[in-house]
This record gives sequence, C-alpha cells and structure tokens, in this order.
Amino acid sequence: MNQMRLFAFDFNGPAHLSAGLWRHPADRGRDYRSLKYWVEYAKMLEDACFDGIFFADNVGYHDVYKGSVDAALKDGAQIPANDPAYLIPAMAAATKHLGFGVTSTTAYDHPYALARKFSTLDHLTNGRIGWNVVTSYSDSAAKNLGTGVQKAHDDRYELAEEFIEVALKLWEASWEDGSVPADAASGTYTDPTRIHPIGHQGKHFTVPGIALCEPSPQRTPVIFQAGGSSKGVALAAATAEAVFMNATSKAGLKKQVDTLRAKAVEAGRDPSHIAVLQMITVITAPTDAEAQAKYEEYKSYVSYEGAMARYSGWAGLDMSAFDPDVPFKNVKTNAGQTMVDLFSKMDPTKEWTPRDIADYIGIGRHVPRHRGQPPDSRRRAHLLGQRDRHQRLQHRARGQVPGHQGLRRRRRPRAAAARADAHGLRRLDPAREPLRRRPGPAGR
Repeated sequence: MNQMRLFAFDFNGPAHLSAGLWRHPADRGRDYRSLKYWVEYAKMLEDACFDGIFFADNVGYHDVYKGSVDAALKDGAQIPANDPAYLIPAMAAATKHLGFGVTSTTAYDHPYALARKFSTLDHLTNGRIGWNVVTSYSDSAAKNLGTGVQKAHDDRYELAEEFIEVALKLWEASWEDGSVPADAASGTYTDPTRIHPIGHQGKHFTVPGIALCEPSPQRTPVIFQAGGSSKGVALAAATAEAVFMNATSKAGLKKQVDTLRAKAVEAGRDPSHIAVLQMITVITAPTDAEAQAKYEEYKSYVSYEGAMARYSGWAGLDMSAFDPDVPFKNVKTNAGQTMVDLFSKMDPTKEWTPRDIADYIGIGRHVPRHRGQPPDSRRRAHLLGQRDRHQRLQHRARGQVPGHQGLRRRRRPRAAAARADAHGLRRLDPAREPLRRRPGPAGR
C-alpha cells in the first residue's frame, strides 16, 4: 500500500480560505502575529507525524469585489498578510523532521534575490525547505509592485520558465561541490577557482555573476507548483517535484493526474517522479453525527461578502455585478480562469448562482470535505488520494486543530533507509539531476 503523506496548509494572517470562520470562539487566527503560536503549531504537527506545512502567500489583495478591498478587509480575507518566510527558522529550530513549503512569486520577485532567500532557508532548516512557484494573479500586486498592469496569463508563465532557469543555474552551476574548504592554514575560506558566474542573458533577466550563497544541504529547494491551466500544467510537468491539486472528485483527480503524467513524459521526465498532493478539508469528532454538527456550526459563520471577496479576486471577476440568486455564465478572465471554469466543469447539469458558490467555498474553498469519526475520515481521505503517494490536509479552524485526535497516528519509525535525510521535504525526485544540474555558460 502506498504511504499517504500529510501536509498542513496555512497562511500567515488571521484568515485564509474559510470566509467568516475567524469569528468562531475557538478560532486562533488572530494569534498569527505571535511567533510562539507558530512554534507551538509546528511542534503539534510534528508530534502528529505530519510530513510538513505549506504556506500560501499573496503579494496582492482582493480588491475586485465591488471595486474595493473593503469586503476583504472586513472579513480578514487573506489580509492582513505577513510574510511566512520569517516564521520558518523558528519553526524549524523547534522540530526535527517537519518540512516547510513557502510560496514566492516569479512575477514580482527576482531570481537572484530569491535564490539567496531559499539557500538561506535551506541552510537554517538543514534541508527542509520547498519553494511553491506561483505566477501571481492579482492586479493589486501589479499596481503596487510591477508596471501597474498585470501581464497576460500566458506571458506570466513564459516569464516563470526563465525565472526558474536562472534560479537553477544559481543553485546548481555557480558553486562547485567542495568549493568552501574553510582552510585556515592556507587562508582560503572559498576556493575562487571553483566558483563560476552563470552568465545568464535572457528575454526577462540578465544575471551575469555568481550566486551569493554557498551550496545548501539540498542546493535546490523542493519545487512545488499548483497551476491548473494548460500553461501551469506544462510548467509543473517540466520543473516541479510536487504538484498541488484541487480536484473536487476522484474522477476529476484522476484526469488531472493523467494529464500531468502525460505532459511529464513529453518533457522527457519519468512521470512517477512527480508527487501529487490533493487538498482536502477534514472535520472530525467522536461520532459522525457530532462531526456533521460541527460542520453545520462552521457553516453558520460563513460570510457571503467574505466568500465573494475571495472568489472575485481569484477569478478576476467582480461578483457584485451578478444577482446572488441568478445563475451566471462563464466569462474569460486574465486572472484565475481555472476558478471561473471550475463550477461548470464540476457539475455541468447545475446552473451555479453566486450564492451557491459562496456556500460551497465558504468552508475550505472548493476542495472535498470529509466529515465523520476519525477512522472513517481517514479511510475516505485515503481512497481519494490513493492514486498518488502524497496527500495534503487542510485545517480550517485553527483553534480546533489540537482536537483532531483522529488525525494523530502513532509515531512511525523514521529509518535512515526509508527517510535518508530525515526530513519531511526530502528530495522527491530521485532522477532530478538532469533537471537540476544544468551547467551555466562557464560549465561545470
């Protein structure tokens, strides 16, 4: 039987995907400002044998709904938004095995600075860091960080391809193995003959020099990707080691996985070397009835305005222009086309209204939900993810996480043979060398 791996999914702010749930008396979202909270969270996840925690991030904000950020601000809809990267060293220092995935954008970061950032995090976590590659969709980010105009969807992915190429050169082709002897006798900390400028000159980036950091434990962080569009899938198939999916059914998940695997073959990769993580929301209680009651209680806190603020931002479509109770038709958008098409594809027989969408995404966005006593929830979650060897778990009410005893497993042995580097974000692609070690112009 394939081993199911669990990742928590969170955001460094008071509220993430669930609209209005921050108002629940047991929710601890407002503790996001406390480092102690995140350290306790990391310890809890490791004690529960989670493999890692993945942090979403957004350098923009949801201001599409009603042409204003007001609804997002009122519901704490991914704003305030602190930078999650600063949490990682403290969480890593308090744990031994937990891996950390951090989102960074190719649209507004620069590969030279990003390579330094993730090398530093890889050093400080002793090789437990991963980079979630996103191309960004927010017009507000473009206005505040870019030219003021969001690049077209396909153009953002073209830029991302070159961005990743530059980062890989910096991580893999600039500093040779053994380039840092730190030899006091000869007075040589770094051997200059083993350091090479990457000499990159492309359409979007010119990076002639050497990397700033010496090689870290992984050299290159584990690369995650989550794009659902054709361009996003092609990028993931060519570069990612793990791909996040948000399928709403087993059939939908199988179709997405099959497409990804086929694209990986086209890119010259072994498709089995790409791990797949399916996002789910799990609500447990001692009995099925209590779990259902807990779910209904959570739903009572859902905010229509908060849900629409999120969806409008993801889709790039102002949902206030539509009657909440009248079905709307799909439109083309420069932001999140996947989100616009999602509901019509999920149930072609249903005519979705904005209120239907708000109700559906109000708890945990649009991913599958599993409610019941722990053994049954585990069984159903495993059946959903059994096609692949990784599974991501999404927690909704932060204050309720410690009570999810059903998700705690007896500590499993972490034998060196099975987990050679003893880290949750271990090297996922055993055949990654051809992908990673692309020599720069200076050669290796």
